[in-house]
Amino acid sequence: MDSRLPKLVFVLLVLFAVVHFSYYYPQLPPVVASHFGMHGEANGWQPKSAFFAVFVSMSVLVTVIAFVIPRILTVLPPQLINLPNKQYWLAPERIAETQEFFSGYFGWLGCALYLVMIFAFDFAVRTNLHPENPPNPIAFWYVLGGLLVFSLVWSGLMMAKFLRPPNQPARLK
Repeated sequence: MDSRLPKLVFVLLVLFAVVHFSYYYPQLPPVVASHFGMHGEANGWQPKSAFFAVFVSMSVLVTVIAFVIPRILTVLPPQLINLPNKQYWLAPERIAETQEFFSGYFGWLGCALYLVMIFAFDFAVRTNLHPENPPNPIAFWYVLGGLLVFSLVWSGLMMAKFLRPPNQPARLK
């Protein structure tokens, strides 16, 4: 799997977030609603500078998950990596392919997480800018459902890749 595409998508998401939230930052009040209940009602507030500091911190965390963890896997000794059939997948002739797979796969995970994060912070921004007509919180539940489906497919595809080495027949019980 080529990891350049998820990296490019992630960079484009970051650029979008920077432009999008830079536009709205001066329009927000000094103290913003930053936490919301299940039905979209505000139940926590903080200074807008702290609100966006949380956004930046979360952006760093997602970047670490997406791009640093796969790098760490390249330097860890194989005995510290929990991977099915690791003797096969971490063999010297396959390690580069396995690392590239992890790089692309974790890149897509980072894109999905960052997209949900952008949506969540945008929900808060729009609610603060238009408290008389806030966005529908049901949309956020759809986004979380989409993340759940993505996570299940992402996990399933990863397991399908590593549970059985290629050209190895399935064992009958």
